[in-house]
Amino acid sequence: MRDVSRVGGKNASLGEMITNLSVAGVQVPRGFATTADAYREFLARDGLDERINRRLDGLNVADVEALTAAGRQVRDWILQSSLPLPLETAITQAYQRLQSETKVDLAVAVRSSATAEDLPEASFAGQQ
Repeated sequence: MRDVSRVGGKNASLGEMITNLSVAGVQVPRGFATTADAYREFLARDGLDERINRRLDGLNVADVEALTAAGRQVRDWILQSSLPLPLETAITQAYQRLQSETKVDLAVAVRSSATAEDLPEASFAGQQ
């Protein structure tokens, strides 16, 4: 649980379950996590974070059409951006390692795990 700020609550909990329940015979699905730092590095690449901030700056959150347009544009920017090569390599290697541990076809689930989702003053669940 000391890694929540690095990998988010869901990932930290999965790590705890793998560490503590596997020895008791409980089968916890294997996986890997990217870090919040890797996410920030991706956003900083080529100024994506700055473009997103400029696009969202002054956005009227009561204007659903403006929110929809901004969300669509930000998603497009993210999808058009490539991962930094070291991150892409690390993810590929982690996936291949996971696949080699599995004796059957590998089924995966991708989950977001924010480092701060449910705070007393705000909820960000599902934001990523």
